Amino acid sequence: MSTVQLSPVAHAGIRRRTNQQVIRYGFLPVPDFTLVAFANAIEPLRMANRISGQLLYSHPVFTLDGQSAQASNGLTVGPASKIDSPSPLDALFVCAGTRFDPAWNDALTQELHQLRQKKIPIGGVCTGSYLLARAGILDGYRCTVHWESIGDMRDEFPELIISSELFELDRDRYTCSGGTAPMDMMLTLISRDHGVPLANAISEQFICERIRGQHDRQRIPLQHQFGANQPKLVEAVELMEANIEEPMSLDELSGHVGISRRQLERIFQKHLQCVPTRYYLELRLRRARALLLKSSKTVVDIAFSCGFVSAPHFSKCYRDCFGVPPREERRRLLQSEPSVAPTAEQTTKTA
Repeated sequence: MSTVQLSPVAHAGIRRRTNQQVIRYGFLPVPDFTLVAFANAIEPLRMANRISGQLLYSHPVFTLDGQSAQASNGLTVGPASKIDSPSPLDALFVCAGTRFDPAWNDALTQELHQLRQKKIPIGGVCTGSYLLARAGILDGYRCTVHWESIGDMRDEFPELIISSELFELDRDRYTCSGGTAPMDMMLTLISRDHGVPLANAISEQFICERIRGQHDRQRIPLQHQFGANQPKLVEAVELMEANIEEPMSLDELSGHVGISRRQLERIFQKHLQCVPTRYYLELRLRRARALLLKSSKTVVDIAFSCGFVSAPHFSKCYRDCFGVPPREERRRLLQSEPSVAPTAEQTTKTA
């Protein structure tokens, strides 16, 4: 068995600023936690210290018994302290995997409720969100979890607001979907704590194409999201995804799928809680947002390539969905990432 030693954040060469308090994010990996999600949560904090040359963050590791924690791949993480008496924290993140032992319930729930009473923010990494839900920590909050667990979590906790976003930052609850998403969540928190330039520098160090935000959704396989019992719904969504530039009408969609328009509306309402036209519109807008952030196409070209008949209509729909007009979104991106190539319309304006 291999052991990965995560030493305290007293890295050589790092200077602590006397006028700023170190932010202390604790991590609680439970047995069989997913190492990739755990590492993607901690590494941005380490890199923030290294790039800044200052001790901005510490990231102590806790476990329920004070022993090293074993990940699902067999590696263990330590040293760790027992969670029952941690020194003051700015947040605690519970990191989990695919195994949940009922024996943890009482001890974990007790510790989490003590943190809540102290008004310490609590987060869930990967399926750590499921453990928070089971402890009643997410009641009244928006949250997310890895796509494999979304269906089960919604069935078990129907009162919760569970999204398919990469991560959710709702007041003092921070949850993310796992995999590489913890890096995006942490970079967003670092941006909030210490500014966008530092977050961008960390992203570049990790060769991360861009920092994904809360409007970015997990890519959930259709068969898993809707189930094999909904082939008509899966077929309809696949047709929508294949016809972005020239959207199909509901009559065309229902005809290709082989059901009535009314039946199509019913299955969308039942399984996606929205009408097909709304789902189709949001699908096109998310495709447009990806083009806006990744390509040098003009806003007008993006509008047409995503099935909008005019730029003003596209701009209104985009603002209604994301809370900001497309040109403003691109302007913010260019301000935070100066290396992004200018678009044709920006070059024209400059000329």
